[in-house]
Amino acid sequence: MSLPPPILEYCTRHPQIVTGRHCTRCDRPACNDCLTLADVGSHCTECVRRARPATSERIRFWNAAQPVLVTRLLIAVNVIAYAWVLTGTRMSSIAGSINSNELDMGLSQVFIDNGEWYRIISSGFLHFGLIHVGMNMLLLWQLGQLLEPALGRSRFTLLYFTAMVGGATGALLINPNGLTGGASGAVFGLMAAAAVGFQQRGVNPMRTGIGATLMLNLLITFAIPGISIGGHLGGALVGGVIGYAMLEPKWQRDAPWIAWVAPVICIASSLLLISTF
Repeated sequence: MSLPPPILEYCTRHPQIVTGRHCTRCDRPACNDCLTLADVGSHCTECVRRARPATSERIRFWNAAQPVLVTRLLIAVNVIAYAWVLTGTRMSSIAGSINSNELDMGLSQVFIDNGEWYRIISSGFLHFGLIHVGMNMLLLWQLGQLLEPALGRSRFTLLYFTAMVGGATGALLINPNGLTGGASGAVFGLMAAAAVGFQQRGVNPMRTGIGATLMLNLLITFAIPGISIGGHLGGALVGGVIGYAMLEPKWQRDAPWIAWVAPVICIASSLLLISTF
């Protein structure tokens, strides 16, 4: 007695390939190239694609897995700005040699009087040397890991730029004719905010490392010539005020809106003060 010829099955996606395997989920025939090993059996390409979350959901999951995204972006912008500054040409001046790009980004009262208010922000991304940018970015990375998850991206960004404006105001107040730059004002603001936040929770900042770091950097500010004293003190002062408003524990918080209003008031006051110099 002769047996009937075997029934050959072909891959759904590759009709020219004979296969004896099936997708565990939809039971369609599929070749080895079209099957993906799963926890139970193997799934075909279509089933794998349908099982993937929607694009919006994948973006949401990715976003939730980036607790210090703003910190990373700020560091990237600072590093890119420093690399761009290095492409500038050196020019001679009464004060010595200066980079043309440093002159384009730096902060000085003469530029503000000329209507170049953008320098309040651009100067915060200008650094004079590798050590300058390296130390600031190291502190920004450490402080960002502490503050950004606690505050959230929006409030952390607002704190950073408000402290930057405060640092620029202090720099113009103490040394209006100098060329100032650096993220130090914003970084000092983050340090002061972190110290205030610890103090609000009954933790001595000097026992956390934040207080010692802040004191050490203040000592360096006054000990080494050429460092913007006004920029550091202005950033620390504004950062401490905003940190007090933003990091107040929930059980002590009477008016949550202060966390959003305080930065606006500080920025407006700083700009008003600069305009009256």
